[in-house]
Amino acid sequence: MILAAMAVTMLDIARDLKVSVVTVSKALRNQGRISAATRKRVLRRAKELHYQMNWVARSLVTRRTYTIGLLLPDFTHPFFAEIARAVAQTVRPHGYHVIISYFEEDPELERSEADSLLARQVDGLIIASAQPVRCLELFRRIHDRNVPYVLIDRPIAGAQASFVGADNHAIGRLATEHLIARGCRCIAHLRGPEIGISDERFEGYRRALKKHGLRAHARYVVGGGHGDESGYDGMRRLLRVRPIPDGVFCYSDPVAIGAIKAILEAGLKVPGDVSVVGAGNVHYSDQLAVPLTTVDQGACQMGARAAELLMERIMLKRSTRPKKILISPKLVERESTRR
Repeated sequence: MILAAMAVTMLDIARDLKVSVVTVSKALRNQGRISAATRKRVLRRAKELHYQMNWVARSLVTRRTYTIGLLLPDFTHPFFAEIARAVAQTVRPHGYHVIISYFEEDPELERSEADSLLARQVDGLIIASAQPVRCLELFRRIHDRNVPYVLIDRPIAGAQASFVGADNHAIGRLATEHLIARGCRCIAHLRGPEIGISDERFEGYRRALKKHGLRAHARYVVGGGHGDESGYDGMRRLLRVRPIPDGVFCYSDPVAIGAIKAILEAGLKVPGDVSVVGAGNVHYSDQLAVPLTTVDQGACQMGARAAELLMERIMLKRSTRPKKILISPKLVERESTRR
């Protein structure tokens, strides 16, 4: 009863169970060689006594904060939400927690948020960056602080870091070839924001058309953004072109959702008049009024692999040669292309 009324330590648990403090520590951190029965006893007793880890004391001993920073451009996009969940699930068994920050696709805000995370002495960073091409100031600063980091989704040329992302050329190719296989011959593209992965998806689209003897007309390529409003506005522009496209490859699922809204408002049918393909396979894509055909980028796999690379780097305590991991995309066919 006295133990429950005061701050409980690992020593209290060890004395209570007649085991060593080292054993208690291993059980609480889920590390080291101890029996499953002993680990279960320690965890049960820690819960009964309302034990809480003293993170400040632990950091002083280990010189780690057991936190990693996750910098994302958008909280509202389900793709990044899935990445965040996968990262958290991967680092949690290592005793780590995730501090998530977002910067609204603003490179200056991204740099500010990164500095704040560094000031909190996170042990590592995972970044889906919006920094302009060849702008390496942020990454030099992180490197100078000797903080390991992994880039995710968006590669940055010249940054000395591991990268985990999707094969964006393959995304553009898969989506476009699927539309061609469904009989589309006048295929438009709603591009994403001015970042490298948008260019790569466009190049995959262009090459697929060329491979099948179709032309990539400039009037059927509309620059856009990353949300449903840009998809809606872009599709309205495409519907003023003659002849109207019979298929549209969209940069992302939210862009595709906006495009479908514009098509239906114009009194046309999806896919009867215009087939639509997105990218991302966000969790609600199959629940739309017209379930969306999309290219799955492997968001969960991407987040998990990035977190694994970062944890390996943190545990090694030394620099390693950067790795590049590309997740192979997969087409998920639904009603928006089933003519």
